[in-house]
Amino acid sequence: MLFKTSSVYTTSTKHLLHKISLINPAFNLLAKPISSLKVVWRKDPQLDHAIEQDKPYKICSKVVKEVLNEPGQVIPLRYLEKRRERLRLNVKISTFLKNNPGLFDVYKDRIKPKTEPVRFVRVSHRLRNFFEEEKRIVLENEGWIVSKLCKLLMMAKDKVLSVDKLVHVKREFGFPNDFLVNLVPHYPNYFRLIGPPEEGKSFLELVEWNPEFAKSIIEQRAEDEFRLTGIRMRPNFYYKLPPGFFLRKEMREWVRDWLELDYISPYVDVSHLDQASQEMERRTVGVLHELLSLSLFKRIPVPILGKFSDEYRFSNEFSSVFTRHSGIFYMSLKGGIKTAMLREAYKNSELIQRDPLLEIKDKFVQLLEEGWHERQEQLKSQREEVKKDRVLMAMRDGETDEQESCRELEGQEVK
Repeated sequence: MLFKTSSVYTTSTKHLLHKISLINPAFNLLAKPISSLKVVWRKDPQLDHAIEQDKPYKICSKVVKEVLNEPGQVIPLRYLEKRRERLRLNVKISTFLKNNPGLFDVYKDRIKPKTEPVRFVRVSHRLRNFFEEEKRIVLENEGWIVSKLCKLLMMAKDKVLSVDKLVHVKREFGFPNDFLVNLVPHYPNYFRLIGPPEEGKSFLELVEWNPEFAKSIIEQRAEDEFRLTGIRMRPNFYYKLPPGFFLRKEMREWVRDWLELDYISPYVDVSHLDQASQEMERRTVGVLHELLSLSLFKRIPVPILGKFSDEYRFSNEFSSVFTRHSGIFYMSLKGGIKTAMLREAYKNSELIQRDPLLEIKDKFVQLLEEGWHERQEQLKSQREEVKKDRVLMAMRDGETDEQESCRELEGQEVK
């Protein structure tokens, strides 16, 4: 390491730093308090579009989840309609069901005995087939899921995470809904549940440290490069600013020198590091890079990351990292939510670093697209029927007009 710096300096320390900066001007940039380094946020339309194009899929997933959480996995349509605002649906439930055939069946039943039958919504046969496919994919990737869960615990300062927080982020990382019940107990060598779950004070603890899991994506990439080329590469971040994005000269020099610092693995103990040091900034960027790399879509809402500030030793202003390191991350404001995204995982708006568990999403999107195609065919058929009806009506009107004309001519001849 070059040095460890703090945001608060004594008079003697300032004097020493001034002397060093006269010898090495680059040191003067690195010695600045990190909080003073500002980069103006700029919109990236391509990465914003990546979030926007997943919107239909996420909305449909929310509605499916809502129905699945109901007793018997059925719900009166009017009850579902009342939850439309919470589900962020901008159309009526009946319209949503018409636009997305294949997800649900609508049938009539009584809410209570001796009451009038009302419309109910239940999961369709095709959606149940998808759930079977989902189980297969999860089972095939169980080892990867276990390693992800271990990695999250291994990066935490006490190798322990709140169960409530893990449940909150399960969809971000692709953990199955029942991972605490049907996955964790099968791996007692890795996981231990502690604390009473009914009080919301249950925790998941790491039992065994696996060195193979303690390699970050960046370290693994350097090893893969060495095996491929025979050239040993120093683990480092992939840094590329988007087109049209520029940094001030001072910031460019700071980034250049910062990238020359040694890589700090997110899996090493950093309890000895000063929170305001360059090394801790390096480590924080490493942890955030690893978390985003382990996530399904290589993006996570910033508020969710903030829930783990204590466990992963993030500072109160950790979110400024995403703009300060704009060549590594992008912070989208799409939908009024701050979302941290990993730039290297995307090419334009396309996700190119694909998690194996994304096959589940692909299967679900395929189901949706089949329904949308059916809907388009249905609308096309309806339009053709309307067109035929209009032609028939025009023909009848023509015949009627012709008959009227004939009658008029016959009347004139009689006269």
